[in-house]
Amino acid sequence: MKQFIYRILYAIGKALSLLHIEVIYQVYISSRNRIYTGYLKNRFQEFGDSVIMWKPYHLKGLNHISIGDHTLIEPDLQLTAWSIQGNQPCIDIGNHCMIRRGAHITCTNHISIGNGVLTGTNVFITDNSHGDTTQKSLYIIPDKRPIVSKGPVIIGNNVWLGNNVCILPGVTIGEGVIVGANSVVTHSIPAYTVVAGTPAKIIAQKNNKSLKNSFKISQTKK
Repeated sequence: MKQFIYRILYAIGKALSLLHIEVIYQVYISSRNRIYTGYLKNRFQEFGDSVIMWKPYHLKGLNHISIGDHTLIEPDLQLTAWSIQGNQPCIDIGNHCMIRRGAHITCTNHISIGNGVLTGTNVFITDNSHGDTTQKSLYIIPDKRPIVSKGPVIIGNNVWLGNNVCILPGVTIGEGVIVGANSVVTHSIPAYTVVAGTPAKIIAQKNNKSLKNSFKISQTKK
């Protein structure tokens, strides 16, 4: 009897595959995301062409946030720009970026994300914190501490941030940098380097000239 039921279930699954249910579902998801993107578009300070934004987890201060062209933002995003004591926060996300699911980007000062930036899942980028590490501050409940910023976060073009990377305030990441998964970036990183660890340290570095030469050699081999 069980074998008979299994065969029926298998036949149903095969029939559904012939109906291209998965294709229909993907079309539905794509259409839903485009509708949702259109719904949000006018709330941003600037919003580029061909941007696709999946349903986020939390948005705040969209009038202080700009997104460039051809950028994809996956679901469960926390994207917040907080105006504290009259300051004007600013988040700029460039062109051709891909922000993977679960990212958390929070700003009270300035966060700039360049063109062609790729993130893994659950990336955290912040230019602020709840209070500081003074003894007086530590006696206060964390969410009651004043929000402070140690400086803006600047991420250059063509940067790749691995899964679970944390970028802390006052950090500049140069062009072409790769940050390994689970790294915590506490200091600025020069261009064309590979970093990893907690805190992140340089594990490989190439200057711009050597990278161009490598690219020419690879093109010649092709």
